[in-house]
Amino acid sequence: MKILVGLSGGVDSAVAAYLLKKQGHEVIGAMMSIWDGSLPEPKVKGADACLGPEEEDIETVHKIADFLKIPLHVVDCCEEYKKIVLENFRNEYKEGRTPNPCVWCNTYIKFGVFPIAARKIGLSFDKFATGHYANIGFNSSINMYQLHKAADSNKDQTYFLYRLTQKILSETLFPLGIYTKEQVRNIAKGIKLPVAEKPDSQDFYCGDYNEILQFPVNSGDIVNKNGKTLGKHNGIWNYTVGKRKGLGLSGGTKDPLYVINISAKQNVVVVGTKEDLYSSSLIAEKVSWGSITAPKESIETTVKIRQQHKPAQAVIIPHGIALVKVEFAEPQMSITAGQSVVFYKEDIVLGGGIIQ
Repeated sequence: MKILVGLSGGVDSAVAAYLLKKQGHEVIGAMMSIWDGSLPEPKVKGADACLGPEEEDIETVHKIADFLKIPLHVVDCCEEYKKIVLENFRNEYKEGRTPNPCVWCNTYIKFGVFPIAARKIGLSFDKFATGHYANIGFNSSINMYQLHKAADSNKDQTYFLYRLTQKILSETLFPLGIYTKEQVRNIAKGIKLPVAEKPDSQDFYCGDYNEILQFPVNSGDIVNKNGKTLGKHNGIWNYTVGKRKGLGLSGGTKDPLYVINISAKQNVVVVGTKEDLYSSSLIAEKVSWGSITAPKESIETTVKIRQQHKPAQAVIIPHGIALVKVEFAEPQMSITAGQSVVFYKEDIVLGGGIIQ
């Protein structure tokens, strides 16, 4: 089988390509280029992130391809990345929400634009593979592909992949889904892969988000939940629900204050106590059911409201077109508009949506 492997310059995608070649497949390497220099270079240097100058990454990917003896192509996805991921990123922060660009990038760029663009430049392949920690299975009883959690629960990346469609799941391979990160590192060391010791990428951007947002200063009030003004902010996009440090508020309360709500319409940041951060339900929009048919009745699942969130018991209630209400068995802390809520049934990813 001819397989296109998305190479990032990291150990995971490199080992994925190695494993597929070892299995006897014809492997083609491709790097997705999303940086065109139109943004200012991050002021923080040396941190490994997805978005930033790519010269070193391209050089590293060439070393990996040479080591594995596979062809390599750099595929330009810059314009689409700006229009889809960065535009959503800016719009969400402008609306007082906290987006997750990795969900948008994986859904629409890495598994959408990227392989399509690769075919447009003449590459032919049967399957597309990446170094993500996840698994794909086919459920013959419902005739659907299903996204499953990875064997390594600490590295599982299904939270970022929940929007993948049936078509994408049918055309995708995740060679690392059955391995732990330690096993992947050991494989890399065993074959003396050039990036065997390379640290993992930690974020989508290593600089200050304001370097991307480039919004003019728009001062407003920081208020308590009763509307009393406690201080000033210089832009709602500098805050997210749960933020405690750097609020610039002087005393006046015996308990620490946290951001509990952000109103773009009123241009105010609302603060309260830790108890105010807890909520028993949420509404999710733009709901995608990737592994099952959209339910018409309430279903019991476990859900995650962020990547590092411990899955919580909840009931999912259909609430309209691409809308659901999520009712938790126990109140959850810092439910944040703009983030994704992802629904699980044991190790199967049922779907998810954007917290409204």
